[in-house]
Amino acid sequence: MSGLLVGGHVEQEDPIAEATARGAGLSQFFLGDPQGWKGPKVAYAGGAEALKDAAGEAGIKLYVHAPYVINVATSNNRIRIPSRKLLQQTLTGAAEIGAAGVIVHGGHVLAKDDPELGFENWFKCIDRTEIEVPLLIENTAGGDRAMARHLSSIEKLWQAISTASGAEQVGFCLDTCHFHAGGEELVGLVDRVKAITGRVDLVHANDSRDAFGSGADRHTNLGAGEADPDGLAAVVADAGVPVVVETPGGVEGQSADIDWLRQRVG
Repeated sequence: MSGLLVGGHVEQEDPIAEATARGAGLSQFFLGDPQGWKGPKVAYAGGAEALKDAAGEAGIKLYVHAPYVINVATSNNRIRIPSRKLLQQTLTGAAEIGAAGVIVHGGHVLAKDDPELGFENWFKCIDRTEIEVPLLIENTAGGDRAMARHLSSIEKLWQAISTASGAEQVGFCLDTCHFHAGGEELVGLVDRVKAITGRVDLVHANDSRDAFGSGADRHTNLGAGEADPDGLAAVVADAGVPVVVETPGGVEGQSADIDWLRQRVG
C-alpha cells in the first residue's frame, strides 16, 4: 500500500467501515447536522468511546468537519455567539472520539463591516476557546469579505490569532478546489501558504467544476474538473500531510480519486 495517508469525507454512522471500503487510512465526517445549530452527536453504534477504540484498533485516523453554519468572524451576534459555542462543543466532541483535528471554515464579515473586525473576532474566539484537539482553519472559495479566501487575508488572520492563548493548537487545512476557485495557482502554493502560516496540517484534495478565480465552491472528482492536475498532485506531494478527498461518487468515486493520488504522489 502507498505511504500516502489519505481517505474520504464519509457518512458519519461508521467511518471505520467507510475507510476500509476505500482502502483508506483515515475518515473525515460530521458529528451531527452540518447545517444545524444542535450540538454534536456521535452516530456510531456504542458512542464516542466505542468509535475511539474501534479507530485505534483499525489504525484509522479520524477528522471532524465542523458544521457549515459556524462563522466566528461575523459582527452578527446571533451568528457569532452561537458559532463560538458550537465550535467549542465540536472540539470537545472530537476529543472524545480521539480525532486528530477539527476543520472549520474561515468565515466572513458583513458587507458593511471592516474586515479587520473579522480578524479581531477570530482572535477573541481562539483566545476564549478550549482547543482540545488541533483546530484547522480551512481556506474558502468565494466572497470578497472572506477571512481565508486570499493569501493576503490569510496572512492578516494569522497575524491576528498568533498572540491568542491556544494559538499553537491552530493549524491550516488547504483545500485545492477552494484555492483554484479563489484565484491562487496550485503549483508552489504549499510554500506560499507556509510562508504565512508556518504549517499545513491537512489537505483537502478536490478538483473544481468551475474556472480559475470563479469563486464557486463546487467539487468534482480528481482529473475531471478545471483545476490543474499537476498542481493538485504537487500540493499533496509538497505538503506531505494527511489528505481528504471531498469528492462525489461515494465509495466508487472516492476510491478512484484515492488511487489517482497514489499513482501520482506515491
